[in-house]
Amino acid sequence: MIHIRLRQLAIRLSKLNPHPHCDVLLEQYATEGNLAAEWLSIMDGLEGCKVADLGAGNGILGIGANLLGAEKVWLIECDEEVAKTAEKNCEGFSQVEVLLHQITDGLPLEIKPQTIIMNPPWGTQKKGADRPFLLAAMHSSANLIHLMHSSKSTHIAAMAEEEGWNAEVRMEAEFRLPAKYSHHTSRSSTTAVKCWRLWRR
Repeated sequence: MIHIRLRQLAIRLSKLNPHPHCDVLLEQYATEGNLAAEWLSIMDGLEGCKVADLGAGNGILGIGANLLGAEKVWLIECDEEVAKTAEKNCEGFSQVEVLLHQITDGLPLEIKPQTIIMNPPWGTQKKGADRPFLLAAMHSSANLIHLMHSSKSTHIAAMAEEEGWNAEVRMEAEFRLPAKYSHHTSRSSTTAVKCWRLWRR
């Protein structure tokens, strides 16, 4: 069993190279180390498992999963510059691999994850932007999905039910949004999020 304290995990994740830029259309909001560590600490399906992190950004969630004992982790990212940052962060993590891939095409055929973790676009800027991520995860080999989404979203449970999955909210938190986009008027703000656990029926 892997033993790493929550504070140690948060510190290690906070020291990773940050997301290099934010694309408003891709809704590239970076998950902070403290929140990532808190969420990862309540996840099952990590230790000894094969894990895919969809829309991985700088790799914070997938690397955290590896620190908590995941046997193999794939960081799947469509932005080439962001993927390069993730690769730098993966140095020293031999079980973590970065794959440049568009989720709209489903998951790469060569990977067979048991667990999927993701903080996908929430569809705030482009309605339905989260749908390809949700479908890719639900139609994959995984039996367990850990998902962070806006607390305003009302479709998660219904979509899970339609696709043959159960869904429950495991954690609620505040997600900090730095003022990197032109429509943000303050230096930073927060938005409420829910962390879901989905499992096959």
